[in-house]
Amino acid sequence: MFALLSGVSALLLEGLAMWLLGTAEHLAHPLAVFLLAHLTASALLALSALALMPALTARSGRASGLLMFSLSAFIPLLGFAGIVAGLWIGRYRLAIRRPRGLRTLELPALDPHQRERSGFHQTGVSGFLRNPRVPTPQRLKALVALQHVPGRVASPLLRDLLGDDSEDLRLLAYGMLDRKEKTLNAQIQAERQRLASARNPIALALAHTRLAGLYWELIYQQLAQGDLRTHAAEAGLHHAREALALRPSGAGLYLRCGQCLLALGNTTEAEVAFEAARAAGLPDHRVLPHLAELAFLRRDFTAVRRLLAPLASWRGMMGVQKVAQFWSPR
Repeated sequence: MFALLSGVSALLLEGLAMWLLGTAEHLAHPLAVFLLAHLTASALLALSALALMPALTARSGRASGLLMFSLSAFIPLLGFAGIVAGLWIGRYRLAIRRPRGLRTLELPALDPHQRERSGFHQTGVSGFLRNPRVPTPQRLKALVALQHVPGRVASPLLRDLLGDDSEDLRLLAYGMLDRKEKTLNAQIQAERQRLASARNPIALALAHTRLAGLYWELIYQQLAQGDLRTHAAEAGLHHAREALALRPSGAGLYLRCGQCLLALGNTTEAEVAFEAARAAGLPDHRVLPHLAELAFLRRDFTAVRRLLAPLASWRGMMGVQKVAQFWSPR
């Protein structure tokens, strides 16, 4: 508003100055009257322009104001017109550069199914569950969110909650663990039936391979503990070896044998199996972490660093990359 009033006043005073200049013969001191009106108009024009200069990204207000006052004062009419034209062109160009077509939109209504989902993420569930000061209803919501978390991550958290003070949390954690275990056991029983009804080497090899994987899942998800874990490792090793007898070129089966042997504590044969998997063509990023684990168990830290070095720049699993970078030479 100030810029508008100052600009209109400057325009009127400049017009008055030009009119006084044309009627100088009727005035007692025409030059003084003209200069008073002209200089006042120049000052008002400079003030009006300064109010618009921030939009034009001016850096020095005092110097810009002095420059515009000087141009308008020492170049009557043309200086005034040039400043006005420059300001108009500047604002016009700035308006052209601004993005067009932007609109303010209202947020869409949330899907009711999305509202029912838990708001917890995998990285935040652990902190909620282990914090006894968090209200039980919130911890229950976090616990329910674990059903969408991989078993390897969820099972240790669920086992920790079996000793929690809240009975609701204990019962829910036990039920979730039991359901995971029953699901795998049902799959094992169904695969055993397929194995019993298999009549050709290909079907036998597939059934043994699936059984080895299912028994390993019991170990990997920490659903089998104590003697059950030993039984699962022995059964997984047996089926992996049976599948290898039918498919000697199966690189993944050598890896499965090594995992089961490592779970049984047989590190020597596990290393032989891992090397066989690597020789059979299994990628290094699947074998080297297991060989590095064996080297760590032997306290051969130089071998650990050597085995993990090729994985420091691997962009696959973030966890493996972080471990490899930790062991890389500083």
